[in-house]
Amino acid sequence: MSNDPPGYELPLRLLFGFRSLIDDLHAELARQGHPDVRPMHGFVFQAIGQDGTTAVELGRALGISKQAAGKTIDALERLGYVRRERDPGDGRRMLVRLTDRGGDCLIKSARIFDQLRAQWAKTLGTLRLRALEDDLRKVTPPQAARLDMPGWISGQ
Repeated sequence: MSNDPPGYELPLRLLFGFRSLIDDLHAELARQGHPDVRPMHGFVFQAIGQDGTTAVELGRALGISKQAAGKTIDALERLGYVRRERDPGDGRRMLVRLTDRGGDCLIKSARIFDQLRAQWAKTLGTLRLRALEDDLRKVTPPQAARLDMPGWISGQ
């Protein structure tokens, strides 16, 4: 009989680690003035980027419908994280851009993730954490991070 854990435990442990980091991030973001930000919003902010995007492009990037993207944009606009404006290159298109508040949230998120990584390094040891990260790079695709997790998880 093998002492290896069952195969299903690996994806669950990876998910639990992800969830732990994201929950800790959002608790700290709330303390630093962003209590209304949700995990989905991080994907949205990344998809909007520095140049802005449209609702259609946002939906495509997130793997969700244009309508779902529009509702998310509406909610983030009410919270002051994004704004809509006419595309200067094509007045028929509406771009969604991050506000200063949205940019502040991204900057704080990056700092908090660095702090959380440092906590994991303290718990696991720096070399073990680096080895874990290296190993995960070996078993995950090399392309840029995919932002379509919201649609993938919800099955849209």
